[in-house]
Amino acid sequence: MNTFEIKYNGDLRTTAIHLESGSEIITDAPKDNYGLGQTFSPTDMICTALASCILTIMAIAVKKDNVDIKGTKAVVRKTMGVKPRRISRIDIDITFPKEYDLKTKTILERAAFNCPVHYSLSETVEKNISFTFLSQ
Repeated sequence: MNTFEIKYNGDLRTTAIHLESGSEIITDAPKDNYGLGQTFSPTDMICTALASCILTIMAIAVKKDNVDIKGTKAVVRKTMGVKPRRISRIDIDITFPKEYDLKTKTILERAAFNCPVHYSLSETVEKNISFTFLSQ
């Protein structure tokens, strides 16, 4: 079990501390919600967590086959809904630095939809994930 401490700093900004490692994350309310928008908002962090989780789970899934996906990138777009204000859609475009065989592609794509964050998000949040494999 991980433990975190989050402190409200004022001006719609927080600092989260991962107590085991001491790592810190600062969040800021977005400009469209009274904030300064100078760093990730809490809803940005949810979308970032999804993409980071997907990349991590994909790397774990192919590690046993000695496949390295280092250099793979995810571009994330968040769409906010209103009434209530919430994340309504997350689009993630994943680009791999090289081409893989069909078996590896299948493993990677299945893994992307099986990460814990994906399962933790409400089914009312639309999640679109696309994959691009670059040839060398």
